[in-house]
Formats: sequence, C-alpha cells, structure tokens
Amino acid sequence: MGILEKISEIEKEIARTQKNKATEYHLGLLKAKLAKYRAQLLEPTKSATGKGDGFDVMKSGDARVALIGFPSVGKSTFLSLMTSTASEAASYEFTTLTCIPGVIEYKGANIQLLDLPGIIEGAAQGKGRGRQVIAVARTSDVVIMMLDATKGEVQRSLLEKELESVGIRLNKNKPNIYFKPKKGGGISFNSTVPLTQCSEKLVQLILHEYKMFNAEVLFREDCSPDDFIDVIVGNRVYMPCLYVYNKIDQISMEEVDRLARQPHGVVISCGMKLNLDYLLEMLWEYLALTCIYTKSEGRDRTFQMQLSSERGLPWNMCVIGFTGPSLVNLNMLWFGGPAPNTALRE
Repeated sequence: MGILEKISEIEKEIARTQKNKATEYHLGLLKAKLAKYRAQLLEPTKSATGKGDGFDVMKSGDARVALIGFPSVGKSTFLSLMTSTASEAASYEFTTLTCIPGVIEYKGANIQLLDLPGIIEGAAQGKGRGRQVIAVARTSDVVIMMLDATKGEVQRSLLEKELESVGIRLNKNKPNIYFKPKKGGGISFNSTVPLTQCSEKLVQLILHEYKMFNAEVLFREDCSPDDFIDVIVGNRVYMPCLYVYNKIDQISMEEVDRLARQPHGVVISCGMKLNLDYLLEMLWEYLALTCIYTKSEGRDRTFQMQLSSERGLPWNMCVIGFTGPSLVNLNMLWFGGPAPNTALRE
C-alpha cells in the first residue's frame, strides 16, 4: 500500500470515528500517523534526475505576497491592475503556467506580488503543479487567497485544506508549547494552565508514535493534539492570510455584505476596479510594516539654525526629533570639529 492509500485510509477512519473521551487517544495517534505520512509525501523523491521548470523567484522589495487560488478567479487581472507587470489573462483556465512577479509601490514600500498558477484539489499530493505553488507560498509574508464570489465558500474550504496538509497555518499563532528532546530521563510533562484538549497520557502516546521516549514538554496554553504535533514536526509556517472575494459585481448586495463581514475577508471586483484601495490598506495592515523617517518633513536648514541657537549649539549640529524621553550622545551628532563631552535630553 502506497503513502497516498495510507493517508486516505487514515482520513476515512478519522471521519467515521466518534469524538469523545473514549476515542481521544485513538484519534491522537491517527493524527500523528497522518502527519508523518504527509511529511514523507512532501519529501523529494531520490529517483528524480532531470530538473523541471521551477518557480524560484528572487525575493526582492520589503515584503512578499503570494496570490493563491483556483484557476480563473482573477489573479492575473489583479496583478496587472496593482503593478506595472502585464500578466496574461483569458477566459480559459490555467492561463498562468509559471510564477509571475510584480511590485506594488505603496507608502514608500516595494511589495513583491507573485501571481502563481491556479491550484486544483489534491495539489498537496502532487496533482497539477500544486507542490511548486505551495512551496513558493511558504516563503511569503502574507497570502492573498483569491476566491470567486459567485461560488460561495466551497473554494475557501478546499484551499484551506490543501494548505493545512502541507504545514501552512493561516491566521494562527505558533502554539505556546516548550518541547525539547533529551537523551535520557524519560518524558517530563508539565503545564501552567488547565488542559481540556490534551492530557499527559496522550502526549506520551504521540511522542512514542514518533519514536521519542525522552523529552521535556511544557504547555503554556490550552492546545490541541494537532498543535502539539505541529510543535514536534517543527516545520510549520504561520502566516496571515487575506480572503479576497472577486467578481462581486455578479452577485447581490446581500451576498456582498455577508462576504465582507467574514473574518479576514475583503470584497473586490477586478473587472470594475471596485474596492482595490481598501484591499491595499488591509494588505499594509497585515504586513505590519513600519515607516521610519530619518528627516522631518518640511524642515530645512533655517529651522535647524533656529532650534540650535535656542539651545546654544552651533547651527551645523544635527537636530533629531524623538517621540519620547531619550538620551543622545552628542559625539554622534557633531559635524563641526571636535565634539563636546556632553549629552542632550529631549
């Protein structure tokens, strides 16, 4: 039986097993086995000889954003609207066959936007070019999941499942669990909070499934067995995601309002260029970039001379503004000869 068949059998057994106190240990072991098989599936095969067409694009700019979605949802059109890069767009599926980069210039920052080929169901198992697309998505700072507003929530759930199976956790924080394998001493288990989803026995069973018999485990929050498995595997990627619903000009206003109220959701129309400015604002917020200005806007040498004279300093002293109390050594600010051994408090 191959890895795909084993994964399918475990998923079926998980689906038909009732979730209660009596089956929580069995489900925990099944999830641990499933994570092991999925990790083996993603490993490159040693028999592969020739190099294929990769999606390797040099990371540039201040941040990288990946466009992920099913075919014909408007990714190429969105790239052409937001950047100066022209990506081929047509009415048939799989127009884009490789990774096409573009640059968004917003608030002084250069944001690299990657138009990736459309992925299909089963991409995590190697169907289509899904593995290459997902590999590029793992290197991004933010994922924009482009969805067709006319197809409801079906696309979103399928894409989330594909990304979840390859270790990409969308809009989640890393579990606050301390885990350290040891050479001896058995398994040391502690928790600083009451645990309702995971127990010491279940932790030991999961560790034994991974052939780990000596480790130190400390739960600092109430985490699930899935979270603990992610900590053991150690290759999970946690990143923010924006769910962008395109083609809102083809649905009713009630449906637009419902989609706009979804968590992390933004509604747009690339065809009619609707709500693109708001999407840029949300993207800036999710990237969490900070602008740092080294010079105050609109202040020239006359202002520096006036401020320096008020403080009894030469005009060619560099004047810097601070938002709070701070101590600045004038040895670093002096431009006119030897610096005095003094300091300036703002």
